[in-house]
Amino acid sequence: MKTLLVLAGPTAVGKTETALRLAERLHCPIISADSRQVYREIPIGTAAPTSDQLARVQHFLVGHRSVCDYYSAYEFEQDVLQILEKQFETMDTVVMTGGSMMYIDAVVRGIDEIPTISAEVRERVSQMLERDGLEHLLMVLQTLDPEHYEIVDRMNAKRVVHAVEICLQSGTTYTSLRTGQAKQRPFRTVCVALDRPREELFERIGVRVDEMLRQGLEEEARNLFHLRHLNSLNTVGYKEMFAYFDGQMTLAEAAEKIKTNTRRYAKKQLTWFRLKNEYEWFSASDDSLVEKILSLL
Repeated sequence: MKTLLVLAGPTAVGKTETALRLAERLHCPIISADSRQVYREIPIGTAAPTSDQLARVQHFLVGHRSVCDYYSAYEFEQDVLQILEKQFETMDTVVMTGGSMMYIDAVVRGIDEIPTISAEVRERVSQMLERDGLEHLLMVLQTLDPEHYEIVDRMNAKRVVHAVEICLQSGTTYTSLRTGQAKQRPFRTVCVALDRPREELFERIGVRVDEMLRQGLEEEARNLFHLRHLNSLNTVGYKEMFAYFDGQMTLAEAAEKIKTNTRRYAKKQLTWFRLKNEYEWFSASDDSLVEKILSLL
């Protein structure tokens, strides 16, 4: 059976180089499972593969969308399945790496067939939120889907908006569309996660943020400042830079805020992946890491 080798873990742990070494050994491409590296305008802030790294191994789903485009975990799932179907015609193994939990889960377990939200519905719900606020949107959700209303994170506007959009688009409840059942795949999945001692990981995050700033993160973010309302830019690195441009903090304070929020996100990633029983954990600093991972195949 064909194999999808999933390499996951927190940001800055060392997934990119490990994935490159694995792909070179397996003579296969890499599929990026990063929900922000899909956008071509933000390579610095998303630590997207460099031109040298892209030259070493063929990559899929890196920089193939604009920040102005809507892109979801469901669309990612469909894109990956199409890529795998084509690649498995000539090879036995493909590597997928990234830290976006929902994107990886969409491929490993599958997600429910949630309808694509039209621009009209998206704009309608966005206007409701802007005009009437989150409390009103929660009342709308309670009317449309009282069962999901009871479990939704009511402080998370993005989750509430998403639920209302689905209800309006589908004409039914979000609850009825969520089965939570894993889908059968025509390939096996081997899942590996990397980790490092916490202090070492946090130090690497700090170094990475400093390097992003040296590479031109400020200019990259400034070029997109007029698009700050887009969901694609509602992410660590850009939110802090936008606040700096607004005069809410200094550049140095923004840099420290990016480091703090990235560390917080890394802890969230570690917690999420550790709750998944399918992952084999390895130290990213292990000299025999690649050999140990390959032995799982």
